Amino acid sequence: MKKFFKEFKDFITRGNVLDMAVGIIVGGAFTAIITALVNNILNPLLAMIPGAHDETGALQVVLRAVYDESNNLDVTKSVILDFGAVITAIVTFILTAFVLFLIIKIINSIHNQGKKLAEKQKKKIEEKRKSGEITEEEAKAEEAKVEEVAAAPVETTDDLLREIRDLLKNANANTNRE
Repeated sequence: MKKFFKEFKDFITRGNVLDMAVGIIVGGAFTAIITALVNNILNPLLAMIPGAHDETGALQVVLRAVYDESNNLDVTKSVILDFGAVITAIVTFILTAFVLFLIIKIINSIHNQGKKLAEKQKKKIEEKRKSGEITEEEAKAEEAKVEEVAAAPVETTDDLLREIRDLLKNANANTNRE
């Protein structure tokens, strides 16, 4: 379990372009879910902390209270330290980063399994060559095929950024139509 959390810490502290691209796409998709989770489940739980309520009804400290004609606190004119908003932002960030970490972990796992499979195939080819089932030239040809498949073109950073741009344009176009 310590290794898992160490990987999570390393993930959120490194600056990898692929991770950032995935973060932009998936982070946008998960924003509504995470915001709902924080606002509708975690914030009410935080509000149950003894002493967390004051006249504003949240985790806030009123430094200078300004009241309107009805003797209600005017939050637009009062000076308020809003700890609840900070806690909400931190929890939202951690949940978003954790979901992205899990996605990247799965992608890396699949990538590593592909490398292991290629190595197994190369070992089988070598065993066939040693046993005389195939010739040296056939072994080289089969290994070349395995390497070709393993080295299939990977999207470049520019490709990923273009794809992100296009996805964001489409999302904005769909939002503007509604």
